[in-house]
Amino acid sequence: MSENTLQALTSRAHGSSNSRRLRLAGSIPGVIYGEGVTPVPVAVNAKAFRTAVSGEQGLNSLITLDADGTSYTVMAREIQRHPVRGTVAHIDFQVVDPNRPVVAEVPLHLIGDAVEVRHADWEVDQQMFSIELRARPDRIPNFIEVDISGLSVGAAIRVSDLVLPEGVEATGDVTVSVVATHAGRAAKAVVVPDAPSE
Repeated sequence: MSENTLQALTSRAHGSSNSRRLRLAGSIPGVIYGEGVTPVPVAVNAKAFRTAVSGEQGLNSLITLDADGTSYTVMAREIQRHPVRGTVAHIDFQVVDPNRPVVAEVPLHLIGDAVEVRHADWEVDQQMFSIELRARPDRIPNFIEVDISGLSVGAAIRVSDLVLPEGVEATGDVTVSVVATHAGRAAKAVVVPDAPSE
């Protein structure tokens, strides 16, 4: 896992008006928090933050946050966005230990072709698009592949069926369906025979 360095200022003023001024100046207000860490209000450059999380790991990237001379190893957690523009309005940076597991959300990518399902005029229904995993920061995968090649009519792929890398485990209910199948329009069509003439 690549690690990025991001400069942060700890001298930002509080209040919504000051936060607006920071955003207009190209910065994003945020806070550093974590176990045994007193919360530290900070501001980071918006462009530099986008660069730091633009790699394959996205928001699961490990970041070295240099806050006015104090270094923190963090991951960007709660991201608040502007309701209209969609721009990042606030970031919570969680201090993490690179040697201890953290919980991260990872996208799910379907691969393969469910030939049996398709030939029966049934459809593949992806019900989960991301999954929460627990792993050390350097073991967090960029995504999890879900192979639907062996999927049969009426069957499902559950969280417990996923092939996870070593040292990675799912945090939620492993019986939840990731992919299901259901009858398509052609399979649902029922031919009603003509009534016999009297």
